[in-house]
Amino acid sequence: MTEIRCDLCVIGAGSGGLSVAAGAAQMGADTVLIERGRMGGECLNSGCVPSKALLAAAKAAEAARRAARFGAPQPAPDIPDPAVGFGAAMAHVRGSIAAIAPHDSQERFEGLGVRVIRASARFTGPDRLEADGVTVRARRFVVATGSRPFIPPVPGLQGVPYLTNETLFRLTRAPHHLIVLGGGPVGVEMAQAHRRLGARVTLVQRSRILPNDDPELVEVLRRRLIAEGVTLLEGRGVTRAETMEGGAVAVTLDDGRRIEGSDLLVATGRRPILDGLGLETAGIAVTEQGIAVDRRMRTANRRVYAVGDVTGGPAFTHAAAQQAGIVLRNALFRLPARINYAALPRVTYGEPELAQVGLTEAQARVEHGERIRVLRAPFAGNDRARTDGEAEGLVKLVTTPRGRLLGAGIAGPHAGEQIALWCLALSKGMGVGDIAGLTLPYPTLAEAGKRAAGDYYAPTLFGPRTRRLVRFLNWFG
Repeated sequence: MTEIRCDLCVIGAGSGGLSVAAGAAQMGADTVLIERGRMGGECLNSGCVPSKALLAAAKAAEAARRAARFGAPQPAPDIPDPAVGFGAAMAHVRGSIAAIAPHDSQERFEGLGVRVIRASARFTGPDRLEADGVTVRARRFVVATGSRPFIPPVPGLQGVPYLTNETLFRLTRAPHHLIVLGGGPVGVEMAQAHRRLGARVTLVQRSRILPNDDPELVEVLRRRLIAEGVTLLEGRGVTRAETMEGGAVAVTLDDGRRIEGSDLLVATGRRPILDGLGLETAGIAVTEQGIAVDRRMRTANRRVYAVGDVTGGPAFTHAAAQQAGIVLRNALFRLPARINYAALPRVTYGEPELAQVGLTEAQARVEHGERIRVLRAPFAGNDRARTDGEAEGLVKLVTTPRGRLLGAGIAGPHAGEQIALWCLALSKGMGVGDIAGLTLPYPTLAEAGKRAAGDYYAPTLFGPRTRRLVRFLNWFG
């Protein structure tokens, strides 16, 4: 059997693994990358890229439908609804993947000096593994095998031709009635996208939608979903799923209702991919969430690191990239860098978007008690939001009594872009005064955040003491 010795061996060519491999190779480490599936992993092929491409197509259809707000002529009765171009929308999805794929390709990484092995990998000891008949011995290993959809143990579900994010984007015809199980970001985004592309949509969620986000911000998106015709069944579980005649599907709810649809999307969470890796042979500890790691992203085997969804931590591409940076500093430079998620943002890309960083109001009250300040600025008071006809939502800040930022949330237009300012503020330990003192271009959506920050000073600045001081100073001319 052929043996390869290298500095670093990465298992998994998703976002986290690719970040480690590219960084290590470009910094001079002899690097091997092993991938048994598609280069780019879930993010490129069945996650972030295709979902955002489909959302963009759906947004364009909705914009055409609502163009009359700005005086554009309504489509004539004999012109098809712009929402029915499902084939063109899916073509845009495929085109987006194809345009980005070269950046994640085997050819690019081999050009960087990475040896790429397209096969399954299995640890055969604490310092070695086998893949495609090759033994790889490395100074350090990184496991970045990602996650797969979690399929809940609903009676009858295994016999139903359900969809997940791994199969949804292969559809060639628009669902007539899409039933979505799960009200997390994926379920909410795909529910709105398919509704805008002409499907009837029913979303079933055991709790409320987006349960990890601030309820006040979630309510903004909930109102829009309902207004656009998405049927939300919150606080409801599914007790049975079945296939009907002609290939249709049906689910029975815990209140006895039966929902029939043409397609069923299961979006009930993710589970780490651990099978076949021989982790026990390498002395790598595993929990119910995934591979156990410390703040330096090290496993129980100090030769082996893990990044991305396989660790059971924050399941975001940008979190995997942050973890990759920690691994590179530890594995290559022996620096004791540690992960810190305090300023890790999260975004649900519905319309309006919902973005958060740091603590929510509820989390802040748990950690700091009632000694917090909550500042709000509705987009209804923002001139740019008004001119664009997108005045729903608000910016919400949570601070200490002295104005130190604890968290920020935005429900509104381009919230994912606007949250960047608050990521910087939180990561640098800034207070609201640092933002309130900025001069921003007018008119911009970001001014809503500045207004929220400025409201921290309103009780003092416009209070009776200030008025008395102004009147006193006026006596001197």
